Amino acid sequence: MAVNTLKPHQKELWGQPIGLYILFLTEMWERFSYYGMRALLVLYMTTSSLGDDARGSGLGWTSQEALALYGWYTMLVYVMSIPGGMIADKLIGQKKAVLYGAIILCIGHGVLILTDIWAFYTGLGLVILGVGLLKPNISTMVGGLYKEGDIRRDKGFSIFYIGINTGSLLATLVIGGVVAQWGWHAGFGLAGIVMVLGLINYIFGQKYLANVGDFVPSSKDENEVSYGKLYSKLLSSPKQLLIVGILLLASIYGWYTLEWGFGLLFMFLTAISALLIMIYKELDSQVFKDRFLVLLLSFIMVIIFWGAFEQAGGLMNLYTESKTDRVLFGWTIPTVMFQSLNAGFIIIFATVVAGFWAKRKLKGKEASSLLKMALGIIIMGFGFLFMVFAAMEFEKSGTSSMIWLVLAYLFHTIGELCISPVALSFITKLAPVKYASLMMGVYFAATGLGNKVAGLIGESASHYGEHAVFSGILIFTVIIGSLFILLLKPLKRLTHAAEDNERVME
Repeated sequence: MAVNTLKPHQKELWGQPIGLYILFLTEMWERFSYYGMRALLVLYMTTSSLGDDARGSGLGWTSQEALALYGWYTMLVYVMSIPGGMIADKLIGQKKAVLYGAIILCIGHGVLILTDIWAFYTGLGLVILGVGLLKPNISTMVGGLYKEGDIRRDKGFSIFYIGINTGSLLATLVIGGVVAQWGWHAGFGLAGIVMVLGLINYIFGQKYLANVGDFVPSSKDENEVSYGKLYSKLLSSPKQLLIVGILLLASIYGWYTLEWGFGLLFMFLTAISALLIMIYKELDSQVFKDRFLVLLLSFIMVIIFWGAFEQAGGLMNLYTESKTDRVLFGWTIPTVMFQSLNAGFIIIFATVVAGFWAKRKLKGKEASSLLKMALGIIIMGFGFLFMVFAAMEFEKSGTSSMIWLVLAYLFHTIGELCISPVALSFITKLAPVKYASLMMGVYFAATGLGNKVAGLIGESASHYGEHAVFSGILIFTVIIGSLFILLLKPLKRLTHAAEDNERVME
């Protein structure tokens, strides 16, 4: 009697490939390092440089200056996912890109232990480069664990998302105490240590990731088109060239009227837009073109969602520090610890929300990714209603209850669960295979643009006040989410039933 012995990469645990849990743990420790840094960044920059804070000297920046850098940093972390995706697609594959990104992150967090200002900027730069290589490609590898049409894919991404938020939860629970005891740079150092753990886990788990994320040379695919050739074809495409020319002129205008940083950003986005326009033109069927268009439209929701959501690390973080009563049973809760609410709620509700949508799908009810994402924006937007209440209470009494923050983070979390893991899965369903990593990079770049928008919105609070800013976010997100729900049917038609044949795979 023959006995079938499964190879390591074919084995499953709790109904999912073991490789998912290797990527889960790698991402968990990477996110610990990132979210630990994110929670400290604005507070560190706004802490006095005179050494009169128990946590040590900060940079002594104003809130507006700190939120401006916060916006640039968190944006660039994700925008670098585009070249990171290209490098994986064209040169080294996703598997090696994740490895090299993890190594660079370890070095970056190590540099941040130093107290010199050059080390601060250098460390941030290395973290940006490392995340740019790791983030889009590890998500693409998760999608590569599943066959086409496997209904486990969405749940797999939700489990993976729990890994992200477990890292965030651990970071925000632990790192505040570390900083209180040993200072800011000890917190930065802890982020580096856990990143080393993630690297070790990834290296020793390679046997469970066989045939996932390996580099396939373009010579093996006669239909493969290089990005260079796409750009060269732009010169012989009048309509596309005109659009790119207009975007380039707008970038130059932005350089001179705003500042050089925005000019460079606009030029970079023009280059990416040119590439996306040419990819759309080169797609060889209307089905692929329509799906590509829907994918790009979904990125509008991504930008708007993160532009509102990322107030958590900026404006809401500062609001918690200075305007919230954080005393509970005589103990003052560290500001950083409030960041753990989002991660904790995700761990509690992630599988519940994913299971709700999966059961709804199997019953034949509306459960498309586009609906989930639109509802996610609306639900998250209503979280700012509680921040409006908090601002109103502060205006009356000079302080506000922490319960408003708890409720805001709860609604933000439910909204996030409806959009973020769903969007990751949506890309792997609709993106052309040979551009999968690039489109994952574009998704994270959209997330990055949302982060920059968040920084700009946070800066505006110094002029308009938190009450006006929170109210504006609430109204705008509800309007945008409702608009996409109204457009749901025509948008679904353009996906050409990409999600209609999902089932339980044997």
